[in-house]
Amino acid sequence: MLKVQEIRELIKLIDESSIHEFTYEEDGTSVTMKKSNGTVQKEIPVISETPQPVQSTPPPQMAQTEPENRPSVDTPENPVEKEEIQTDYDYEITSPMVGTLYSASTPESEPFVHIGMKVEKDSVVCIVEAMKLFNEIEAEVSGEIVEILVENGELVEYGQPLFRVKTK
Repeated sequence: MLKVQEIRELIKLIDESSIHEFTYEEDGTSVTMKKSNGTVQKEIPVISETPQPVQSTPPPQMAQTEPENRPSVDTPENPVEKEEIQTDYDYEITSPMVGTLYSASTPESEPFVHIGMKVEKDSVVCIVEAMKLFNEIEAEVSGEIVEILVENGELVEYGQPLFRVKTK
């Protein structure tokens, strides 16, 4: 899955190019960007239900020419159905601040939570470091972790979903 910084770089490259539409797909994840009135709009990536191994690969090379009429382009004349995988969850644990997420208390420790793990309202699910302060993030609900949306060491934004929980 693309990281936030990689998506930002893609947005900048597309904004500076003559490309009007761009789609990137990898392991069940799809990111589509379309220019509208000179600005780039980004669709939320579809996250697959099964975790995929993380691979550090650079973004694909950007072509400076607009593609010819290809059948895979989603246009009103040629709609393309996109498969969306939904995870069964009732609640999203979101980041209360901007910072760096850590999934464990130390690099050698096991992560606080994993998929399938039962959590209580006061269970610590991760740590977000902001301005050299380490803030424990609690589940806020009782239930089961069904999806982890961020990786250890990833920068997170205020309000960004971190975990999905199926409540009891």
